[in-house]
Amino acid sequence: MTPNYKHLLFTTENGVCRITLNRPELHNAFNRELIDELRGAFESIADMPTGDVRAVVLSGAGKSFCAGADVNWMGASLDFTEEENVADALRMARMFETIDTCPVPLIGRLHGAALGGGVGLAAVCDIAVAAEGTMFAFSEAKLGIAPAVISPYVLSKIGRSHARALFLTAERFGTDRAMHIGLIHSVKLPEEIDAEIERLVNELRGSAPGAVTRAKMLIGTVPQLAPEQAMQYTAETIASLRVGEEGQDGLRAFLEKRKPGWVQ
Repeated sequence: MTPNYKHLLFTTENGVCRITLNRPELHNAFNRELIDELRGAFESIADMPTGDVRAVVLSGAGKSFCAGADVNWMGASLDFTEEENVADALRMARMFETIDTCPVPLIGRLHGAALGGGVGLAAVCDIAVAAEGTMFAFSEAKLGIAPAVISPYVLSKIGRSHARALFLTAERFGTDRAMHIGLIHSVKLPEEIDAEIERLVNELRGSAPGAVTRAKMLIGTVPQLAPEQAMQYTAETIASLRVGEEGQDGLRAFLEKRKPGWVQ
């Protein structure tokens, strides 16, 4: 059963889940409802059986991908206590954590503008594709705040050096710089972006779904481990994959010159 959301379009077809931010009149800016709906959508994907969804595509309706926080929602925080602001920020932080740890590959389809929290969404995408002309900014400092909640994901994506420059100036930058710092992975003409998304989806279909989930776990876990721990963890990971159903089928398929079972 397809979930019913107020600020999201959510469809699943042929193993691809498409989630579209749907507040186009406000450039898909975050408010509390959108934050809760995004978290719920990705929680529902995480609960699906392995292999049911092979890829998630995240996009935005209208002229922009996501312009950050809704001004009205931000304005309400002026009357919050510090404790209430902590609770409000944790709501968004948990949303980003849920998206970042999604076991299914996440492709970001970016266009128009990705500002503030919108850049945070780009940072938690496994693969980010942007249309030419897309503008980015860690714009928080211009408003007297900081890109705090998104910083763990952005720092992991672009590193401290680029964050030092872009967090502090809060300047806007285009796709060339976004590519240079590793925030996005490819840039396409607007009329070409959907074909690139489908190409990536087809590439993902060729990878074993369980192995992809374990690969995502490696990416999130290995940098946090001491060398000896990493050695043990990675050895145990590859060993369990080799004796698992996908690993056995994948190797036999290669030797027998046939397609493995996960390829439709």
